[in-house]
Amino acid sequence: GPPPPDDGPAPDAPSRPESELPPLSPSPPEKTALPEPVPAAVNPEEMAQLEKVLQSDDFSNFLRKRSALEEEHAQGLKKLARAFHDSTQRIDNRQGTFSTGCEEINRIHDRMADHGLQFALSLQQMSDDLNELAANMERGRKHWKQNGLNAEKRVQDAESMAEKAKAKYNSLAEQYDRARTGDAQPGKFGLKGHKSAAQHEQDLLRKVQHSDSEYASKVQTAQGLKNELMSTLRPQAVRALQDLVAEGDSGLSLQMQKFATFTEKLMLGNGLCVSPLKNGVNPDAAGFKSLREVAAQVDDEKDFKSFILSHASKIGSGSAGVKYEKHPTLATPPPQPTPIQTLNQPGISSIPNVPPQLPGPNFSSSPPQSATAPAQHQNSSQPFQPPTTQLPYPAPYQQPPRQEPYGMHQQEPPQMQPQMPYPTPGPHMQPQYRPYSPAQQQPPPERFPVARNGYSADLPPLKPVFGVSLEELFQRDGTAIPMIVYQCIQGVELFGLNVEGIYRLSGNANHIAHLKSLFDNDSSQVDFTNPENFFHDVNSVAGLLKQFF
Repeated sequence: GPPPPDDGPAPDAPSRPESELPPLSPSPPEKTALPEPVPAAVNPEEMAQLEKVLQSDDFSNFLRKRSALEEEHAQGLKKLARAFHDSTQRIDNRQGTFSTGCEEINRIHDRMADHGLQFALSLQQMSDDLNELAANMERGRKHWKQNGLNAEKRVQDAESMAEKAKAKYNSLAEQYDRARTGDAQPGKFGLKGHKSAAQHEQDLLRKVQHSDSEYASKVQTAQGLKNELMSTLRPQAVRALQDLVAEGDSGLSLQMQKFATFTEKLMLGNGLCVSPLKNGVNPDAAGFKSLREVAAQVDDEKDFKSFILSHASKIGSGSAGVKYEKHPTLATPPPQPTPIQTLNQPGISSIPNVPPQLPGPNFSSSPPQSATAPAQHQNSSQPFQPPTTQLPYPAPYQQPPRQEPYGMHQQEPPQMQPQMPYPTPGPHMQPQYRPYSPAQQQPPPERFPVARNGYSADLPPLKPVFGVSLEELFQRDGTAIPMIVYQCIQGVELFGLNVEGIYRLSGNANHIAHLKSLFDNDSSQVDFTNPENFFHDVNSVAGLLKQFF
């Protein structure tokens, strides 16, 4: 009869021998056996650990922060040294060896700051190098990680496709086995009509053979990718990662060695700044003194003496001190009357009266000639004889001398008395005033009239002042301050403090020449407490003082 349809139930058919069956692929189950899966070469956890190993951020951050600290310290040290140098250069601060030592200390600190800045720059460069190394290692790590992941994914995809081919192959093989044993269901109706059992079996056989070849190809592909991964890609990635690790380790080790070297260089440089080596070098040369030597060279005594000597010109310009000077009117007992002819003869007592220098005691020993004054002359001025109470500042006797210097130059010389603050009556006074002028006041009027009339400088230089060194003046006069300086300063302080331009405006040349001759003759006989003795011209006093210096 006709063969049953393909989708119908297979009729009972006698079993055919194995030789009549279509050839099958040799032992498919053995071909499906795959090697045991191995762990992936790129494990995320392992890569995270490897990333930590490759990172050098910790040491780089340490170097960067240390560089910032060193730079801040060096800049602060430079700023402090500069401020200290400026403060030591002020005039009001201590100078001398201390100032020199401060300058040396500033130079030492400045060099130490330079070493610190260089160290900070080196650390910053090392930190940048480590950051660049870390970036390169990170790029390499990501590259090989991606390559490994791609290779693993290809193997996994190939194995997955092989598993799918295996499942299809097994399904078709089971269908073929059922169709061969008669367990297969008859084919359904279709456009091509019903198939017989033999045709259905042949179709399943072709499908099984095609699935078998496809499955074998997929397994072979998966095995090839797996072998390539295990033999080539994984070792290559491992070697690359090992190279990255080695590069990172060597870079870290190198930077650590450089850090140690630069630290030693910094410490050694600072040590040489504090205590430099002096093999074959002049120990006193600039820049080769140790800090200890700089401190040891500070001489307090020398600095003190230098400071005092630098202010010597400013000391003692105010006054010569206070000393007791008895007024001439009170220096002796009430004066004895002097004969008229003695006062009218200027040359009698001029020679004996030159030596006196002190105002009080020397005056009492000068007038031995006047001791024999006649009594009748004393009686002629009895109304004015009450002694010392009327002698100081008598108005009738002082008025004529104060008015005459401006009108008659011949009346000025009697007022130039040695070491007397105020003028006394001269030889040209009226007779009734003479008994009250002390006999000791006669010598100066006898010495000065000729010089005062024409301001001449013909007085003999008995004790010259101008052109004589200060040492000779001190040995001769016994005073630390020359009398001319004392008198001129006294005159300026008494009568010139309210006068503007006393040093700028020049005095009268004749006045200055006359005053100069007076001091060269005998400076102890000059008294500038009375303005008439310098012609009421403070500028002449200032000019005389300038000529002396």
